[in-house]
Amino acid sequence: MAGRAQPVNPWPGISAAALVAALILGTLAAVALRAEATRGFGPADWSALRFTLSQAALSAGLSVALAIPVARALARRRFTGRRLLIALLGAPFILPVIVAILGLLQVFGRAGWVSDLLGLIGLPPVQIYGLHGVVLAHVFFNLPLATRLILQGWQEVPSERFRLAAQLRCEGFALFHLIEAPMLKRVVPGALAVIFAICLTSFAVALTLGGGPRATTIELAIYQAFTYDFDLGRAALLSGLQLVLTATAAFVALRLSRGDGFGSGLDRAIRRWDGTGRAARLGDGCWIVLAGAFLMLPLASVMISGLGGLMHLPIQVFQAALVSIVVAAASTALLLALALPMATAIATGRYGIVEITGILGLAASPLVIGTGLFILIRPMVDPTALALPVTATVNAVMALPFALRILVPAARQSVGRYGRLALSLDMGERAFFTRILLPRMRPQIGFAAGLTAALSMGDLGVIALFADAEIATLPLQLYRLMGAYQMQAAAGAALLLLILSMGAFWMFDRGGRWHAEA
Repeated sequence: MAGRAQPVNPWPGISAAALVAALILGTLAAVALRAEATRGFGPADWSALRFTLSQAALSAGLSVALAIPVARALARRRFTGRRLLIALLGAPFILPVIVAILGLLQVFGRAGWVSDLLGLIGLPPVQIYGLHGVVLAHVFFNLPLATRLILQGWQEVPSERFRLAAQLRCEGFALFHLIEAPMLKRVVPGALAVIFAICLTSFAVALTLGGGPRATTIELAIYQAFTYDFDLGRAALLSGLQLVLTATAAFVALRLSRGDGFGSGLDRAIRRWDGTGRAARLGDGCWIVLAGAFLMLPLASVMISGLGGLMHLPIQVFQAALVSIVVAAASTALLLALALPMATAIATGRYGIVEITGILGLAASPLVIGTGLFILIRPMVDPTALALPVTATVNAVMALPFALRILVPAARQSVGRYGRLALSLDMGERAFFTRILLPRMRPQIGFAAGLTAALSMGDLGVIALFADAEIATLPLQLYRLMGAYQMQAAAGAALLLLILSMGAFWMFDRGGRWHAEA
């Protein structure tokens, strides 16, 4: 329908995209213009670049390498609780980073469960700080994502291929060579590029588990340049470098994710006749159990340790929780105000630039956006007075790429299916939007809103630049408790943050699906 009249007005989406582009590029320009002449990259900057690339490559490689056998096991086996386990694979993505880090410390830290077990057999405790700690945390977050992406590739193989392979007694390496290996060649490179791009912008993980200057990412170096040195030139230079790196990785991910699949089938449920031997079943079971334990133990540790400290939290934690709820609600509202018109404009098929603008949020540094806003508003008002609105705005922009990936397919389907009918009935743009698009997209809107609320609730980024002693979100307050070694109170605050984040996601997601049209 790209060459015909459309039942939706694309200009609100174009305007929203222009605002997003102005915010991201304008704040970067504000930092660069305010900066004094810089001498270029110093030894610390080159070290941050090397560490960023190395930890992103290791994290992506390990996540995908471990995800392949886990996804294969889930594709081949049917067992009670399989759907629940696959659904839980999405939990680490919306889990607050600071909560996951606390859980990892309680399991893999020097005084964690694993170190205690090693001590019983005379081995030294685990050293979690440094490169290995950062990679461990990134694998925790990205192993579920890689598993879901690769499992989707297995599920896209028509069931007739496996049926024919069984009839021809094609098993073992022959089955892997003819069916599974071609699928992995198509899916794995895209998964590697996506996870690599995500790990490039690591901040909270490096801040808490880096362990020193030798484990500094570019994002953390930007934070240090602004907070400790107020070196805007260095911050702008590092931000431009990160923007190029992440945009390149995102572009590669989009290119690699394209490609021909195995064709269509009869949409029958996939049934596998291979891997029926005892060794195959035992191996698949071990991979599923190990992956489930690796993902669930940190969450279980947060819940167990948090129950004791939940009733003894200081009043500052509850005040910070209220601040986080307000920020998450504002971020969600702003996200929907931007994403819905942008998704409808993209659905017309004419404005690819709007979709490209939406991806900018994945490549931009939230700290640089915050720094640019700090510079722009400082002559007019005290930036700390606008800490919460700025945090909500940046959180919405950071969640925009994920929201568009959720909303655009549904918008395209609705416009493609009902656009001609609406035009033939002379239905106005507003009526089409409120009576057709919104009801048809309610599940996707609820999911995008829930994802944004959960991500905003657990964000530890821009608020670290603007917050003072009196204003803090719950993740920042949790980080302060950990820094003061008040671990019992930190565990209680982590459990509260976990409950609020998961509750916000469930509320919006369930609300979107409640009586939603199919």
